[in-house]
Amino acid sequence: MDFNSFSVTNSQGKSVPLSDYDDKVLLIVNTASKCGFTPQYDGLEALYKEYQSMGLEIIAFPCNQFGKQEPGDNAAIQEFCSLTFDVTFPVMAKVDVNGENTIPLYEYLKKAAPGVLGTQGIKWNFTKFLVSRDRKTIKRYAPKDKPEALKSDIENMLNM
Repeated sequence: MDFNSFSVTNSQGKSVPLSDYDDKVLLIVNTASKCGFTPQYDGLEALYKEYQSMGLEIIAFPCNQFGKQEPGDNAAIQEFCSLTFDVTFPVMAKVDVNGENTIPLYEYLKKAAPGVLGTQGIKWNFTKFLVSRDRKTIKRYAPKDKPEALKSDIENMLNM
């Protein structure tokens, strides 16, 4: 399946085709509001502000599969992201990234960029995928990898 043929659901329940982000470098992140890595929202927002005008789009997917650290509904998640971290990049509807209810986008990402030792599962909140404009290069980053550590890879993809 072609990457741009996927659609995702935004926090208002509307379908968003990934083709809307054609010709953008994408940073896709599964997030949670009550995780030790939640302060990474600040770093993600800083990347967004720095690189959005050059073609970076960040898309967050809240997920409650790891320690039940995203218990709120979509409205509560939006409010938290806006009020606590002043997030301006898209935060989509809550999803599953592992298991039988995994959204198709995450099935694709996990196969395209397996984790350590070829594992496909997402290990925890704030696993990141960087996707090139042509969708041929997809890199996976661990939850502990801070957003600012991705700068050189983002710059390289923006300049490809």
